Amino acid sequence: MHTVRTVCAHDCPDMCSLLVHVDNDRIVRVEGDPDQKFTAGFACGKVNRDAELVHSPDRLTMPLRRTGAKGSGEFLPISWNEALDEIETRWKAIIRESGPEAILGYAYSAHQGLMNRGLTNGLFHALGTSRLLGGTVCDSCSEAAWDYTVGPTGGADPESVVESDLIIGWGSDLHATNVHLWAKIEERRKAGVQLIVIDPRRTRAARAADWYLPIRIGTDSALALGVMHILTRDGKADRAYLAQHTIGFDRVEREVLPRFTPARVAEITGLTEADVERLGALYGAARAPFIRIGFGMSRFTDGGQNLRTVALLPGVTGAYGRYGGGAMLATAGSFGLNYNAVRKPSGPAAARTINHLKLGEALLMENEPPIRALFIAANNPAVTNPDTAKIRAGLARTDLFTVVHDPFMSDTARYADLVLPATTYLETEDFFRAYGTYYMQYGHRAIAPRGQARSNFQVTQELARRMGVTDPVFKLSQPDILKEMFRGATGPVTAFDPVALIDQGPVSIGHRGGQAFATPSGKLEFYSEALAAQGLPPLPDWRPDPEEARQINKYKLRLLTTPGYFQSHTAFSGVASLRAREGEPCAVLHPDDAAQRGLSDGDKVRLVNDRGAIGLVLHVRDEVRPGVVLVPGQRPDREAVAGTVNMLCADTYTDMGEGATYQSTWLEVHPW
Repeated sequence: MHTVRTVCAHDCPDMCSLLVHVDNDRIVRVEGDPDQKFTAGFACGKVNRDAELVHSPDRLTMPLRRTGAKGSGEFLPISWNEALDEIETRWKAIIRESGPEAILGYAYSAHQGLMNRGLTNGLFHALGTSRLLGGTVCDSCSEAAWDYTVGPTGGADPESVVESDLIIGWGSDLHATNVHLWAKIEERRKAGVQLIVIDPRRTRAARAADWYLPIRIGTDSALALGVMHILTRDGKADRAYLAQHTIGFDRVEREVLPRFTPARVAEITGLTEADVERLGALYGAARAPFIRIGFGMSRFTDGGQNLRTVALLPGVTGAYGRYGGGAMLATAGSFGLNYNAVRKPSGPAAARTINHLKLGEALLMENEPPIRALFIAANNPAVTNPDTAKIRAGLARTDLFTVVHDPFMSDTARYADLVLPATTYLETEDFFRAYGTYYMQYGHRAIAPRGQARSNFQVTQELARRMGVTDPVFKLSQPDILKEMFRGATGPVTAFDPVALIDQGPVSIGHRGGQAFATPSGKLEFYSEALAAQGLPPLPDWRPDPEEARQINKYKLRLLTTPGYFQSHTAFSGVASLRAREGEPCAVLHPDDAAQRGLSDGDKVRLVNDRGAIGLVLHVRDEVRPGVVLVPGQRPDREAVAGTVNMLCADTYTDMGEGATYQSTWLEVHPW
């Protein structure tokens, strides 16, 4: 038996260093790396089952060609040469007849390796095909809001919580997607530091917290403004910090805060006035309060304004200037690697862009030229995209040549003409930088690929050769590409030798300085000229969700979607033990709502609105407030009574970042 140090490539902010124990080319155990301070020697309850993922009997082991109708899942095996020959022939014909923009290809977040994900996108950039505006199904709104406010840079170092004197998990389910931060918080709580959780769902972290605030969906900005109101009223604003490091707070104080008294904020948020006052007092008394901001609070109509306002709060007391204080959404913006060496090696400066969340519309409506070929790697849009029915209608086009590269027969793969068997991250090598910590690390391959599986990296380089793309990056090894990513890099990563990183293990670019601001003004922007130029509110504010006024007379329940604890992504669907631990796909209703509808725990129920209907198993508990239906996880159809939750969600845009509005979904629940 031997042990390989590598990196978890799942879509999670922690991006942990792992020790993988291998016996006779079979993974027998996966555990956290004790030499990585943040991983701290343990892996989450999902990743420590990744031996089951790799060796699952459901793995695809050879290329497949469709023999039945699209969506039927009927395929027969073919060779890799047959599959690649067909892709090459079809793509070249499409480019010759309709131009490269008739092809759309992408790799997304199921593999976080910078090469396995980035190089595939780099191939399509070099070919001049239509380009996917990725991330809009997930984080584009929150990132835009952060960038308009703080700038395209990372937030507070999560390891700084060791010096925090108040910790707030705001819209962040720490057990589902950030469990190693939870471990650090628990250490700090032993020293008497309070943890406050603000979330529409009574998460596991909320149940364990010192204080839980069950806020109404989409009202976080009102609560943040209410706290600012109290801070200024009670003389807790750091006027020197505001004058030196921020811009526009005088206007917020004059024009916005008077409208957000504790009484009004309580009415908006569903909290009590005493709760609002207490939160303001606790935050004002803390020297270094740390806020972990979750992406989920941005996934509704005014999601950008929601997240932006919470991100401004540490500026009022100067917490951004102190180690252990401030806020963290993500950290990726601080690494400064030369990503374009992989993602944009060549190609036209501009090409047609397809918004990720509008993929279904693009497949059905784009006609100049129509999309005739689609290549998908490390993504499952038939489940994870909003307005899933529209996505599937597009995928069902008989004239659309679709190739899916995946370790499993996903819902999306069932619509493909060709399905290519993909490796898992433990069968590849790559370089990783976290987006929820300041660590980076080279990840080594633990075992050889199962069956005939090939990595994104390997398939991309072969397709580049066949398509006549000659950029050197499509011939280089991973260690040599890493050198290119450091050549032209900026910021703290330039202190590291890419050759040494291959075997160095995890390294951190974290620092003890205050928050840097990368906005146009170089300051924390309470007033954003960039937002004003787009016709968006330049000051933080709150308004009722306009979608509620359009829907509330017809549908009384608001949807809340969150990651599942053991099925946070469909990437974990291949692990039977995790599916069993998560249980059947479910909907959660407050006991009052269930009683009004004559529903009981364990019933099969129909969730319905104008976009469709799905069937789930009902859980009745006070995990959510009345008026909310919670659906944890985005689960494949075959696991549910019927359908998948994003069939009910519109493909409309958030206020900034063109993101998805999952939480602006209203519906009703009936007996199945």
